[in-house]
Amino acid sequence: MKTKRSTGLLAIVIYKTFVASLLAVTSIALLFTLKNQHTLAIFSESYILETKLTIIEWLIDKILNISPTKLKFSGIAAGAYAIVTAIEAVGLWYEKSWATLLVLGLVGISIPPEIFELIKKITIIKLIVFLVNVAVFWYLLHHFKNYKK
Repeated sequence: MKTKRSTGLLAIVIYKTFVASLLAVTSIALLFTLKNQHTLAIFSESYILETKLTIIEWLIDKILNISPTKLKFSGIAAGAYAIVTAIEAVGLWYEKSWATLLVLGLVGISIPPEIFELIKKITIIKLIVFLVNVAVFWYLLHHFKNYKK
């Protein structure tokens, strides 16, 4: 028998799926950059980028100035976190209590550093991520008894 999932849970699953996808793409891009850093440097100096947005130039410049060790670590870390986030989304979809606990734990430990980052410098992206994480934490904490299976 299929259960009707709440709108809040569905929103969290969609959010977690989006984050997992974004992290996976980031991981692939970082590891691809590590393998092709020289080619990216040559491409950045090409005529094609001279007329493009300055944000593209800024982004490529930042990527080229990251050490290979940091690129590798960041790529692997983003990939691992993408896998964990995807597991969270699947577990929440099937309304498993272990998934709720996993999300509560990971979101819960991320909130204090997010507050610290907001105190250092507030940006709209940091604020949105913080508010979404607080909402996810609050929702799952208050609905945990519904997912004990």
